[in-house]
Amino acid sequence: MVINDASPTAGEVLTVRPGLTDAELNELFGAAWPDHRPTSFAPVLSRSLTWIAARRAGRLIGYVNVVGDGGAHAFVLDTTVHPDERRRGLGVRLVRAAADEARACGAEWLHVDYEPHLESFYGECGFRPTAAGLLRL
Repeated sequence: MVINDASPTAGEVLTVRPGLTDAELNELFGAAWPDHRPTSFAPVLSRSLTWIAARRAGRLIGYVNVVGDGGAHAFVLDTTVHPDERRRGLGVRLVRAAADEARACGAEWLHVDYEPHLESFYGECGFRPTAAGLLRL
């Protein structure tokens, strides 16, 4: 499903649960995350509640994944925007679209973990800070 989000950037298309290849996801993640190593995304997508992708002229330029607990809670993972496309509001549009889709799938709460430098970004997306715990396995 294509999302009509009144994007201010011409040619940008957001889509819910589009088909994505490992090659294009690895290309996007490689450009956006310096430590990324090529991987298979099929196991991730097969367990996802939903995901949103952004394309311009057919090229993948943004992605966000949402996983759920099967009940009221869903979690934003892997918000990724190509470095050439940053600081134009695409990440916020991706996360807001993910929130809308999570709600449509029955989630009542949307969680996200982030590093301190991303607090204002996720605040702009509508999140408020909460205390949480994290255990590296």
